[in-house]
Amino acid sequence: MTTFSKILGKTDASKTLSVPRKYLRSLPSFKGGHAVEFQAIDESGFVWTFQCSIRKKGQYPKPVLSKGWRPFVRNKKLKVGDKIKFSLNQTAAATPFYRVRAEKEVKIFGAIFGYSPIIATFP
Repeated sequence: MTTFSKILGKTDASKTLSVPRKYLRSLPSFKGGHAVEFQAIDESGFVWTFQCSIRKKGQYPKPVLSKGWRPFVRNKKLKVGDKIKFSLNQTAAATPFYRVRAEKEVKIFGAIFGYSPIIATFP
């Protein structure tokens, strides 16, 4: 299982999610293109479709999740400081199985105490 988690910054919470380059190997093949769609299941069992795209030109691919990301953020009511986690489960099936988990930042007296899973309603 491959996992990528990130604490959301301003751009992540409002526009696109910047994805670490090393996670690209866990996504379906771009097949020479600059974008790939994949689906991930959240903790409520809802299937989300995301698009990961990379730069068409340039030395660094700079991957971002664009399509599907904003509806996910709105549904989960994510804000700066919240955490997102994607995991890939390799099974005998031909298609990889992805999970996505959103967690709210929990603060007590202004200090970050931890993170709590978000179970949201279906869109």
